Amino acid sequence: MIPLFTSLTEIILASGSPRRRAYFEDLGLSFRVLSADIEEKLQPGESSRVYVERLAEEKARAVAAENEKSWIVGADTVVCFEEMVLEKPDDEQRALEMLMRLSGNDHVVQTAVCLFNQSLSVCEVVTVTTRVFFWDFGEKVAWAYVQSGEPLDKAGSYGIQGKGAFLVREIQGSYSNVVGLPLCELLEMLYRYKLIRS
Repeated sequence: MIPLFTSLTEIILASGSPRRRAYFEDLGLSFRVLSADIEEKLQPGESSRVYVERLAEEKARAVAAENEKSWIVGADTVVCFEEMVLEKPDDEQRALEMLMRLSGNDHVVQTAVCLFNQSLSVCEVVTVTTRVFFWDFGEKVAWAYVQSGEPLDKAGSYGIQGKGAFLVREIQGSYSNVVGLPLCELLEMLYRYKLIRS
């Protein structure tokens, strides 16, 4: 299969997310994965946008510590409801509570992407926001979804690219952003720094 894009240099993806990895593979990019071990904790008074941008950059910088000349992509995604950041649930009960909070309402998904190269002093961060609308489902529906196991490793307790797609009535903005990687913005950065070509 002919790749969509040709990489002019290898990129390090500083994320263990299988969804981000799949996007890189689908695009035909030359990359390797080095997950960053950082603390993901919202600081007091920190807005969701500042939080997600900080984490994306911290992931990239952590990997750059031993890869100074490499081009690194760090990314982080958060789900926000009424200014509250909904992290990955601790257990099934927490997942159920999140889903019922989102039922019949809209929320926003923010993903920050950081393109980083330590030796060239490049640190560019872009953040994309998508609004997601859920239909008004009941607790039995939410619990059935929780029992599938899918919500337990997802911010906001759902995955739009998986079984959780049935929860979504409408989205306004980038779909790939909700999955965890805004592809248009990522490709624009890679083109700008001449890291890929068609």
